Amino acid sequence: MAGAAKKEGTGPGVTDHGGGVWSIPVPIPDNPLGHTLVHLLDTDRGPVLIDTGWDDPTAWDTLTAGLAACGTSVSAVHGVLITHHHPDHHGLSAQVREASGAWIAMHAADAEVVRRTREAEPTRWLGYLAVKLAAAGAPEEHLAPLRAARASGRASGQTDALPGTRAAQPDRHITPGELLDLPGRRLRAVWTPGHTPGHVCLHLEEAHPAAGEGMPGHGRLFSGDHLLPEISPHIGLYEDPDDATVTDPLGDYLDSLERVAALDPAEVLPAHQHAFTDAPGRVRALLRHHEERLAGLRALLLGAPLTLWQLAEAMEWNRPWADIPYGSRNIAVSEAEAHLRRLVKQGRAEPVPGTDPVTYQAV
Repeated sequence: MAGAAKKEGTGPGVTDHGGGVWSIPVPIPDNPLGHTLVHLLDTDRGPVLIDTGWDDPTAWDTLTAGLAACGTSVSAVHGVLITHHHPDHHGLSAQVREASGAWIAMHAADAEVVRRTREAEPTRWLGYLAVKLAAAGAPEEHLAPLRAARASGRASGQTDALPGTRAAQPDRHITPGELLDLPGRRLRAVWTPGHTPGHVCLHLEEAHPAAGEGMPGHGRLFSGDHLLPEISPHIGLYEDPDDATVTDPLGDYLDSLERVAALDPAEVLPAHQHAFTDAPGRVRALLRHHEERLAGLRALLLGAPLTLWQLAEAMEWNRPWADIPYGSRNIAVSEAEAHLRRLVKQGRAEPVPGTDPVTYQAV
């Protein structure tokens, strides 16, 4: 299973990136992203997967066909490295482990999210979400379905089932800064929180197969969702009903971007879209994007004080607010709050004392 030059068309969308690295596009049902790029890394002990894709029969068939196109099979998989716990990355991990006996590794912070999600009582989560959205100033017509679902003891309908309830518990933790135990390879974990609290990128500290052609940079980076070529990943909140700690996920993400830029990899292999070069340039673009978003948010607060919900309604999204589906509005409010928390931490905005629901104003 020795890879050579980058080559497409070796299977169902499979790309041979050279040097024992392949990518397999595994479909995500009913999602505009289309697919997750599951990466296969050859090692002296057998193939290792980086992410696995969505838990879905079509996704499973695509993954197994892709592995066959790479000259291997799911039963030969030695280990699974998960960049983060989201279901389009971790969904098929349990099935891979069942078919192969492979170990599953994940950062401890995301492993804790998996544990919490598996053990969560859905109606408790719905109650927490309803209280949180009410505090954000959500209108009654948005809160009513949550309250009705909680009262009926279910987590379905407009609110959707709580994802991740079947997600696999990892066997081991990925320790940031350490080389992973992969015989014949030099793969180092880089902690990049922001998209999730335990997101990791994986730096392949080996000469790029095209190094002889003068490609600049240092090795290759499996970036998960942290660094994508054309879109910015969702930055929401690290939600835990049992933990009142005020986190700063956007601050975590911006710091993590700087960390990745300093690696200066020759090529980035993300989990969505396509491989790309010039990681430092992409980082600079994302830093500008978020600063512009923060400045725009502050500009909205220069007028009358606004609730978090009103801020989310007024922010720019990929479609008008009226066209954003019910569940996606919750995600949008979470992202708006992540940006607002950053503004407050920077001293550029503050809550208005005595308001209920809380309103915010620019400083």
